[in-house]
Amino acid sequence: MNYPQNRRKSAADKNQIGIIVFAAGESSRFGSPKQLLQFQGKTLLCRAVETAVESIFKPVVVVLGANFERAKAEIEDMPVEIVFNEDWESGLSSSIKTGIENLLQIAPNVAASVMTLADQPFITANHLNLFAEKFERSKNTIIAAEYNETLGVPALFSRSIFEDFNELSGDKGAKPIIEKHRESLATINLPEAAFDIDTPQDFLKLKQ
Repeated sequence: MNYPQNRRKSAADKNQIGIIVFAAGESSRFGSPKQLLQFQGKTLLCRAVETAVESIFKPVVVVLGANFERAKAEIEDMPVEIVFNEDWESGLSSSIKTGIENLLQIAPNVAASVMTLADQPFITANHLNLFAEKFERSKNTIIAAEYNETLGVPALFSRSIFEDFNELSGDKGAKPIIEKHRESLATINLPEAAFDIDTPQDFLKLKQ
């Protein structure tokens, strides 16, 4: 998949940054669709998408796959672009490629994109906005969250490295791309990103 290079940008769109929310998996480790789990009166998917909408990033692309109709019903009234990843069973890498492709179709001049997951319920719009601020100040290629002595998402990726995601396969996420570009990486300390939900035990901790 070859992504088009930046066209000449106007002053109005030269710093446009999109955001992609990934919620396409079938939650095999959890045993039921974790995107649709209720937390504080809303599904995890609804909370994650609302957070993205409240952030400064536009457009908002949401990649769905398993349980598509149920998940779509949760967010179809929100100002977002809902995308179906037909290849969702092959893993997260296919969702990343699908998300980037659709982002570029609706925002061909986008300069970068934040990538975030639906199962990090303690991430807020203010947290996400920090990535834009650091990107503008530092001009680094990647701004990644740092937590528990690791790097991961949410993370912001410059348009210049979108094609690198073509290297991914299977259930690989953004981490290999983050590692590849460590020389042009900046980080944001974000302990809230450490909590994600993979198992019923994780969800029990969340409710407690």
